[in-house]
Amino acid sequence: MAMINRITASNKNEDSLKHKDQKVAVFVDVQNMYYSGKNLFNRKVNFGMLIKKAVSNRRLIRALAYVIKADMPDENNFREALKNVGFEVKSKDLQIFVGGHKKGDWDVGIAMDTIRLAPKVDTIVLVSGDGDFADLVLYLKGLGCRVEVIGFEKTTSSKLLDVADDFTPIDRKYLI
Repeated sequence: MAMINRITASNKNEDSLKHKDQKVAVFVDVQNMYYSGKNLFNRKVNFGMLIKKAVSNRRLIRALAYVIKADMPDENNFREALKNVGFEVKSKDLQIFVGGHKKGDWDVGIAMDTIRLAPKVDTIVLVSGDGDFADLVLYLKGLGCRVEVIGFEKTTSSKLLDVADDFTPIDRKYLI
């Protein structure tokens, strides 16, 4: 918790490291954000506001949202809404294994895309609280990228917070 407070408190100072000429790429782990918003607040994330905060008046190179197709009602409308606010949407099918176990995550896909885009940007904004991305963040920083994380304060891994250059907590103003 001390790390969260330190990073959150320093967030105001970090804004001085964000300038209009910075090239930014945004990568959103949609499932992570969806379920965190639902479980913590029983609300949905406002991805339009989220992309504006992630970019923060800098030069957006690409914004990618990673979704899992699960044959849910309004799924196509949701993907279209993401596109309408500026995201490229990458989707893949939910895997269902023998015995009924289900799996759907984009961790490797997100990692590969960030690595591919790192040479073309100054800052990578990772919208996820998944601690599995901590090693990726260290790698991207080693390539010279600034790495910012946006996530829910209660569910963002401390491992991810420890290595991020900046953390922006999602609070109620980013929820619908």
